[in-house]
Amino acid sequence: MRRSGGIRRVLRWAGWTAAYVLGLVALTFAGAWTWWQPGPKARGTETNALWARHQWVGEPHSDAEYRALAALLKQNRITDVFFHAGPVESDGTVPAAKYRYAKRLNAAVHKYAPGVRTQAYLGQIRKVDGKGVIDLDDTVVRVRVVNTAATFLDLGFDGIHYDFEPIYPDDRAFLALLQKTRELTRSRGRLLSVALEQPTLVDAAQPVYKALLPRTGPWHYPPRPTDAFLRKVARRVDQVAIMTYDVSLPTKSLAGLHFARHTRHTLELIGDQVTVFMGVPTYRPMMDWAENLTVALRGVRRGIDELKRPPKRPYGVGVYADWTTEPAEWARYRATWLPPATEKVGR
Repeated sequence: MRRSGGIRRVLRWAGWTAAYVLGLVALTFAGAWTWWQPGPKARGTETNALWARHQWVGEPHSDAEYRALAALLKQNRITDVFFHAGPVESDGTVPAAKYRYAKRLNAAVHKYAPGVRTQAYLGQIRKVDGKGVIDLDDTVVRVRVVNTAATFLDLGFDGIHYDFEPIYPDDRAFLALLQKTRELTRSRGRLLSVALEQPTLVDAAQPVYKALLPRTGPWHYPPRPTDAFLRKVARRVDQVAIMTYDVSLPTKSLAGLHFARHTRHTLELIGDQVTVFMGVPTYRPMMDWAENLTVALRGVRRGIDELKRPPKRPYGVGVYADWTTEPAEWARYRATWLPPATEKVGR
């Protein structure tokens, strides 16, 4: 009898625990759904970025193709294009054969879309715990990366866009690379931008993750910037693009809340120091019924609605990417994000 009574108590405790957890989940879903219902009031901006495929620098294009690219950029009010120009080799260089048409590309964009800034998009998998490609802790490698950036500026790019991953909030080598590259770009009157993962939800949890989880493997310490690290990055660059996509949330309201939360938090944190681009997807994520361009743009606008005041620097979205964006999605982007031509928002 005692044993059966103990089993009943365990089952009863398990039942109440399950009911409590399910109740919290239901409240979370219901709260997000209720929050999501009012349409956003804020309009988008005319300061926007686009990640572009490597073929633009690596393969020949006709004059008509360059004109079509310029028309797309102007129609969608894209101010900055991150043309993939790498990847960077393990020694910090990029073989010249990979970007043999970069100079022609820059000349064409500057001719047909004046005012649009071209940036050389350089990145690689950061070596962590012996895994990865490039070791940014190596001073010689960092010097070569900066020299590579100088080569691309010589080819006519208006800036350098770094996307090294993963970057953890104790990565002093990455900050040192940004500092040296900023010295280069400022001396040339050019820009430095960087792509970063979405910031942490709770900064205080990072020491726990670091102590309990490895930096590699399926269950790893997530490489998310803390507030303090994001401020350090902002002091060393001109633009920050937050890779807000790949949220893997099951409903539109939860995905939209994710985009809104990160938009508000990032703009409040560094929007007075640098231009901020919130990354929005046009590819097909795993949960594409919940995360898509429409949801992302609405979420970003809701985040802007929640700001106490607009940031001092320009801000907008970064569209990922040109090779996955269909004409219908560009039309949706213009309809739901761009302000009317007479308005000037985020400039």
